[in-house]
Amino acid sequence: MEVDLILRWLHVIGACVLLGTGAGIAFFMLMAHRTKDARLIAHTAGVVVLADLLFTATAVIVQPITGGLLAWRLGWPFSEGWLALSLLLYVLTGAFWLPVVWIQLRLRGLARAAAEAGRALPARYHHLFAVWFACGVPAFAAVLMIIWLMLARPDLGIWLVR
Repeated sequence: MEVDLILRWLHVIGACVLLGTGAGIAFFMLMAHRTKDARLIAHTAGVVVLADLLFTATAVIVQPITGGLLAWRLGWPFSEGWLALSLLLYVLTGAFWLPVVWIQLRLRGLARAAAEAGRALPARYHHLFAVWFACGVPAFAAVLMIIWLMLARPDLGIWLVR
């Protein structure tokens, strides 16, 4: 029983880290972007990249491990509707998150170059920021949906064969 509680706790903490880091990164990047100050954006993007490496990447690794162990220990088949949909949304989130990490690195580099040259942010920066934002919205929505599915565990049996 104690192992199940520890796994649940780690899984919930991981979900909180994914949600909180995602929201925090989005907020700070957006606030820095709004200043149009290349130095501030470069610094903020550097911190964001570090936060993604330390927190998001760690949670991304821990979530499927703790979730898989919980499902196995509690006897939930991966074909269970809410669980299967959660896994699908998790993969979708990753498909958006990986490009976002690359874009953050590019945004940081473009902002650094602009700051060092004393120039305004280039058009490429603004294009990449728009793509970054567009990728973040569905990824964040998917994380919210996964958390709801974890808590509600609705019967979605009509979607999948059991």
